[in-house]
Amino acid sequence: MLPYPALHASHSGIWVATPEGETRALSRGEAIRLAADTPTLVLNAPLVAQRLGYAELSGLDLLELFAFLHPARFMVPTPKGLAAATGLAAPESDAAVAPFLRDAALALLARIDAGSDWPEREGAWHAAQSLFRLRWPWAPAVTQRLARPDRAERWLFAKLPEWEERAPRPAPRTIAIDGDDVVARLDALTGAQAERRHGQRSYAAAAADAFAPRVVRDSPNLVLAEAGTGIGKTLGYLAPASLWSERAGGAVWVSTYTKALQRQLAREGERLFPDPQERKRRIVTRKGRENYVCLLNLEDALQGGFAGRAAILAQLVARWAAYTADGDMVGGDLPGWLPTLFRRNGSTALTDRRGECIYAGCPHYRKCFIERAARASADADLVIANHALVMVNAARGRESATRPTRYVFDEGHHLFDAADAMFSAALTGAESIELRRWVLGPEAKARGRRRGLAARLSDVASYDEGGADAIAAAVAAAQALPSDGWLARINEGAPFGPVEALLAAVRGLVYARAPDAGEAGYGLETELAEPDATLVEAAGPASAALETLLRPLLALGRRLEAVLAEAPDWMDALARARVEGAIASLGWRAETVAAWLALIARIGGPSDPDYVDWLAVDRVEGREYDIGLHRHWLDPSRPFAETVLKPAHGALVTSATLKAGGDWSVAEARAGAPHLERAPARFEAASPFDYAGQAEVVIVTDVKRGDLSALANAYARLIVAAGGGTLGLFTAIRRLRAVHARIADRLAREGLPLLAQHVDPIDTGTLVDIFRDDPRTSLLGTDALRDGVDVPGESLRLVAMEGVPWTKPTVLHAARRLAGGGSAYDDRLVRARLAQAFGRLIRRADDHGMFVLLSAAMPSRLLTAFPEGTPVVRTTLDEAVERASRLSLARPLGHEAATA
Repeated sequence: MLPYPALHASHSGIWVATPEGETRALSRGEAIRLAADTPTLVLNAPLVAQRLGYAELSGLDLLELFAFLHPARFMVPTPKGLAAATGLAAPESDAAVAPFLRDAALALLARIDAGSDWPEREGAWHAAQSLFRLRWPWAPAVTQRLARPDRAERWLFAKLPEWEERAPRPAPRTIAIDGDDVVARLDALTGAQAERRHGQRSYAAAAADAFAPRVVRDSPNLVLAEAGTGIGKTLGYLAPASLWSERAGGAVWVSTYTKALQRQLAREGERLFPDPQERKRRIVTRKGRENYVCLLNLEDALQGGFAGRAAILAQLVARWAAYTADGDMVGGDLPGWLPTLFRRNGSTALTDRRGECIYAGCPHYRKCFIERAARASADADLVIANHALVMVNAARGRESATRPTRYVFDEGHHLFDAADAMFSAALTGAESIELRRWVLGPEAKARGRRRGLAARLSDVASYDEGGADAIAAAVAAAQALPSDGWLARINEGAPFGPVEALLAAVRGLVYARAPDAGEAGYGLETELAEPDATLVEAAGPASAALETLLRPLLALGRRLEAVLAEAPDWMDALARARVEGAIASLGWRAETVAAWLALIARIGGPSDPDYVDWLAVDRVEGREYDIGLHRHWLDPSRPFAETVLKPAHGALVTSATLKAGGDWSVAEARAGAPHLERAPARFEAASPFDYAGQAEVVIVTDVKRGDLSALANAYARLIVAAGGGTLGLFTAIRRLRAVHARIADRLAREGLPLLAQHVDPIDTGTLVDIFRDDPRTSLLGTDALRDGVDVPGESLRLVAMEGVPWTKPTVLHAARRLAGGGSAYDDRLVRARLAQAFGRLIRRADDHGMFVLLSAAMPSRLLTAFPEGTPVVRTTLDEAVERASRLSLARPLGHEAATA
């Protein structure tokens, strides 16, 4: 028996189950005293701590035990999910959860016993001993059940396989694929028993045009395809893509915007290659390097670089790293809830987020997950990536010899925003201090593995005097960049160095000119126009300081290129890879500094019609966290077309809302087509769903705008009427939190759990997993939940938006609005957002649901955002609640009318 009580806290109450078998309700004060004095079993300690109002809660978290026992396995982090993972019956009430946690703990610990079928046993004894020394709460219970292995266990870094160098892949052959072959491949993917869908077949035939041989230089075969929900566009484009890859011998990169679609594509790959080993070889998922665990950072953490709870996290991540499929810590097989259990320490320190990789200089280079994925993708048939990675690789990737010639951009309505982020520039305090740290390495008493430019390239520079001089000059010049404490110095009026002085001048001008500058709101900004004398005077020294840094960075890059060209005796394949990596890293930083110099040159100089420039003070809830100058392309599809599309031979851009609430000219403009010589092909197919019978749009007319109590009451009544299964969407985090605080307890008394983004200490992906798992749960969120959430069936039957999702009036938006047609530009953006939000509702042919907009100010001209035929009614909240109550009866909308 376990000598520990179990504690469960929800919005409806708090319960404890004692080792003696008693279960009773507690007050919040009693629960806090119990948790403070006694080791306690809990499920998701940060969530329990939040509900108790006791931030220092620590205990024996069953999620941590599960992560130790079953690394690289996912479990929905709820009592229901734990029941499924342990094979126990799920508790039927909140009061039954606490005793259930004790039973679940015993069931999990029983898996350790000798003779049990525990596939992740290898490495557990070694990890348990380390965790015991770190005083992990579960360590005593685990170690007393875990027998020492007969043979020494392979340690993580010895267990991981090494990748091998291979000859470069030949360029794809020039082939044409026949339409009949595409349809045959589609039939094979959908299965012999599947219904033949005309829309999907037509879509596949249209998508095949992107794989035809290119006929015009610097102008790919571009296909724009809008396919409504339910067409089956994933298999529709995988059919020609897989056929072309098989026959041409080249890789097709399928790019998405959300991780949810990446996971869906990986599942669809089972249809193409049923054998797991073949599928692993021929379908590779690629993400930015900041997503993967860095083995050198992990080794440093395991050897004392982390302390306290962070050190425990490192041990659990090491257990996972030995069993993971691909090393992806963000959206891969590391449970998204694991890092959130450790709150204030950063799992991000275990990834390479600062571009400090030393490539072949790393002792784990041959085992590196990032390098393995890069090499696997060179030989794959399909590479599943995201828009950001595709653009980064095209702009400054190291893999130029294996650059893809065919792309599929799914969720193509996000291409414009992804390009906007990729091709922008920002000279801010946070960005410049990161550059300083990249050049200088650790300063003062900084801990960790961080190493500066000199340490990373010291052995290379020792062979080249010019390179050593360039490194020394860069280190000296980087001293002029902002350092720790820069924001406090600026706020105190005592900036240090020319760049900090420039940022101080930016801050002064923003507060002088930004509207509502006196309110403790969020970020402030103003146009970079008619600068004052202080800003103009600060620009000169800052520009000189950055030029002093840029020159040695460029010189060092040239010296390293010369080292490669001269190929000294010590230059083996690994050393060459290291130097090539350093050249790419230097090129990226040099481009960044050059962009900063161009931005500073704008101060007091003429404006460039291709760009939008502004000054900003970034704040969250009134607290400043960054200051700087910003530059975005007025039309970011232009650099996207130059960098990504023109070198390609074919590209398919597809989405259910590709036209963004406008016509084809809007779709073409946002995809970069006007910057290509050859016009794109177009395809459009409406959704096959019966929206007139499956859905309705209800616009509530009597909820007063700005009345938080009325808004909260509306959400609560709708959720109760629908019996849960509601996705609530907000345009402001502040209002989301206010509504959640008002209705969470009320819903709990009705037996309806409520989750909320930006409130619950759970990552967004896990929130959606919990929501999907329980039809009575509801979820509140912001923009991230408006796109990419795929929850078919009873778990999502009502979508409620607090109001019309107008665009925030920023400097950038104002410039694009002026260039894009004024109010018509605004309307296109809003229609696209409404269409995306509505698209969460009906995901299958048997789905039924209701879309509620809690705003009487919804203009009729925006109703075209919804699919043709969808019923739209304007009514009171009482009537909307009555309509929502039909959803809880699991009857199709309009059922009464059909049977009357």
